[in-house]
Amino acid sequence: MSRHVAIITDSTAYLPQQAMARHGITSVPLTVVIGDEALEEGTEISARSLAAALQKRRSVTTSRPSPQEFVRAYQAAADAGATGIVSLHLSAEFSGTYDAAVVAAQTSPVPVRVVDTGMVAMALGFCALAAAETAEAGGSADEAVAAAEKRAAGMSAFFYVDTLDYLRRGGRIGAAQALLGSALAVKPLLQLDGGRIEMLEKVRTASKAIARLEELAVERAGTAGVDIAVHHLAAPERAEKLAERLRERVPGLAELHVSEVGAVIGAHTGPGLLAAVVSPR
Repeated sequence: MSRHVAIITDSTAYLPQQAMARHGITSVPLTVVIGDEALEEGTEISARSLAAALQKRRSVTTSRPSPQEFVRAYQAAADAGATGIVSLHLSAEFSGTYDAAVVAAQTSPVPVRVVDTGMVAMALGFCALAAAETAEAGGSADEAVAAAEKRAAGMSAFFYVDTLDYLRRGGRIGAAQALLGSALAVKPLLQLDGGRIEMLEKVRTASKAIARLEELAVERAGTAGVDIAVHHLAAPERAEKLAERLRERVPGLAELHVSEVGAVIGAHTGPGLLAAVVSPR
């Protein structure tokens, strides 16, 4: 069934396939380049393959979709009956994906609202779900954007990484912060703030850092209705244990998603990533 307003995001939202199908959300893939081989996230490279490449210290970079890929996605939405499109993407601080979408929107056959959510992973995914639910209820493009922005405003995203080296290599965190973490032999806790990755706390051991990650998620969740996503890269046991504790400790939990991040985000965090995204409804 066609929808008046179509919702398009990108592959870094890491939405469950069932949720995308249920809500009719379309995803445009980013690209991971390993050596001289360019691979589309989600279809041509798995998170496990990416983790193996990183552990072998192979050259790994990422790149945005081309404007032409967005043009095709917008045309397909129009062909399916959409009369408007909301295009929601990861923080422009991380990627040129938003810019490519803006360029493509200029030649779209139907109006497109392109939104830099300032988010990534399921922090972006929850924004896309909020927009899709509004559109399904007959909301306009402006109303869908407002729903996504409201979700983004209340979002909290915390994550633990074994090392800051991958973030430093990709330019996602300052070299001084990365070197400080290494020199002090601390385990960093980071947060998404203003569309950027910022140091939140430095903890002495991995177990203490993960325990603190849990506490932060519980504090931000509160007791009202909230959705939570737990992400990992090559650390499924860590993720399942954290999810189990959050199910026990968050009384207002509505939905909890557990998933491995894709290759694009994994390239910048490295194996061992553990993240909690808290999204009040």
